[in-house]
Amino acid sequence: MENVHAIKLGCITTFKMIYYQYHQKIYAYIAHKTSSTYLAEEVTQLTFIKFWEKRHLISEVYDLDVQLFRIARTAMIDELRKDAVRNNMINELERDFNQPVDDKLSDKETLKQVHNAIELLPPTRKMVFKLSRFNHFTNAEIAEMLSISTKTVENHITLAIKQLRKAALSVAVTVLLDALLNNC
Repeated sequence: MENVHAIKLGCITTFKMIYYQYHQKIYAYIAHKTSSTYLAEEVTQLTFIKFWEKRHLISEVYDLDVQLFRIARTAMIDELRKDAVRNNMINELERDFNQPVDDKLSDKETLKQVHNAIELLPPTRKMVFKLSRFNHFTNAEIAEMLSISTKTVENHITLAIKQLRKAALSVAVTVLLDALLNNC
């Protein structure tokens, strides 16, 4: 319980000691549960970040390892949920691209508007999106090429998809209005 008290007081030395004592155990636990070294690294780091940030809430009743593994489990669940949401969004976009398109939406003007929407993306986001969708690089390959994390690549793709969806909705509404006005 001395360690808990020292951590609550903000003792960096005690935190480092606990970090080195539990880092590998938490990493192994998460890697075993997820079969992902990437998630194991991310969740392990998040665990210790949350542990430090919430150190004033640490209980002196429960063992330190129990509390650390509870934080790790919660962080793992949060990350898995975020990944599931991202994957669903990507799958939806891919389905949208693969669905048959009405003749009016597939004309050159619409294609031009889509390319314009891509060009309006911020430079890095545009590059990441093009490397992913047009050049078919994996997120890990893109991350290595651009010296950024795979999480950052995923975030860029997610934000690009959101922005392109808004642009596509705008194009669809315009085409629909044109069709309605021409039929009147």
